[in-house]
Formats: sequence, structure tokens, C-alpha cells
Amino acid sequence: MGIFGAFNRQKKEAADLGGKLLVDIHSHLLPGIDDGAPTMDHTIGMLRKFEALGYQKLIMTPHIMSGVYNNTSEIILSKLEEVKKVSADLGLNLILEASAEYYFDETLFERIRNKDLLPFQGNHILFEFSFRNQPLQVEEVVFQLKSAGYQPVLAHFERYVYFHSSVEVARSLRERGCYIQVNLNSFTGHYGPDVKNQALRLLKAGLIDILGSDCHRIQHLELLESSLKEAVFHQLMELKVKNPTYI
Repeated sequence: MGIFGAFNRQKKEAADLGGKLLVDIHSHLLPGIDDGAPTMDHTIGMLRKFEALGYQKLIMTPHIMSGVYNNTSEIILSKLEEVKKVSADLGLNLILEASAEYYFDETLFERIRNKDLLPFQGNHILFEFSFRNQPLQVEEVVFQLKSAGYQPVLAHFERYVYFHSSVEVARSLRERGCYIQVNLNSFTGHYGPDVKNQALRLLKAGLIDILGSDCHRIQHLELLESSLKEAVFHQLMELKVKNPTYI
């Protein structure tokens, strides 16, 4: 059957995803400012689906990537207020907050030094690496964030192909105080079999701190909803992840 065979068997009942996690800390729902929701209508459609899945709180994290998505804290917070107003007018009961997903480029160290960051949960910073090119200062960025008083959270570790040979980098980063975030749809195979297998390795090794949707469009949530009977999602619901502590 292999080491991942047990995760491929199905259960009849759907895992209570949102009811267990309560909080999603990685999504691209703020309209028109990155590659996520293009309009407010798209945003509201996704908010409704999150609420239907049982989530109580969303911490939305638009990209900040120099030269591509030049978002600022002011832009993000202004867009958040727009979404909160429309959401309240429509009677949605979700708690809505915003932070950002910071791309690790030449500007990130400067942002850390200048405290030009928009954290969630007081001091948490979600950051990501290039999907193609392995960064040279992986441990240094974690050290700099910790030294500046931030709690680093590395986004979708399972998607970095240059780390797929093992999970030891994730283990090492956790030992240095970095949280490892994994995308829920990685377990559906949405990003391909190699990413799914890496996510399963992280699950098996107990190296997942936070589960996130990384939702960009409603199809991501529909895929997730259709997969909740799979045994792996029941395994995930048994994890002691940090999501519920952010309520």
C-alpha cells in the first residue's frame, strides 16, 4: 500500500473543516489588489462559502511583491474596511482581518528593519519564497524576523519544489522558531502529485503548524468542499494546529 496509502481511503462523512479550524490565515480575498478576487462580488461569494464551511474568522493576506503587487499597509487596510462594510450590510457573521503575504525579495530585509510590515495576531508575519529559485538566506530571514520581534510563518512550504527531497528544512526552520503553513488544497492534489506527497510527508512527520486555504477564487473552496470526505482531511482535523488560537 505504501506510506501514503492510508490517506487515500475514503470516509462517508465530511470532515468539519471550518468548525475545527475556525480561522483561516491565508487568502487572497480583498478585491482588485493582487491575483485573487478581481471584484467585490467575487469577494462576497467566497466569504459566503467560507461561512458555509463553518469558518468564523478570516485573516486575508494579499501579496506584497516589489514591482508586481506594490501593496502597502494603508492600501490593504482601506480595502479591508470596504469589504467589512459590504459584508456587514449583507448580514455575514465572519470576523474579517487583514495582513499580507510578503514575498522574499530584496526589499523584505529593509521592511523588517523599518518595521514596515502589517502583522496578524500582534506579531505574526506570513512570507513566501520563489516557487522556482531556491533562496540563499532562508535561515537569515527567519533570524531577522525573530530578532525584530516578529513571529515568522512560512507560507505553503510543500510547494517549494527544491525542498521536495525531504522535510528536514521544515524541521530546521521550526527549531529556529518559524511556523510552517501548509495549503489545504495540497492534500486534494490541486498543485500536483509531488506537492501532495510533500504535504503528506509533513503531516506524517508532525511538522504542520498552520493550515490555510490560500484561496484565490471560489473554485478553490468548491474543490476543498468536495474533498472533505477523504480520509486525509479527518487526519488533518486531529492535528493540534494553531488556527483555533487566532479566534
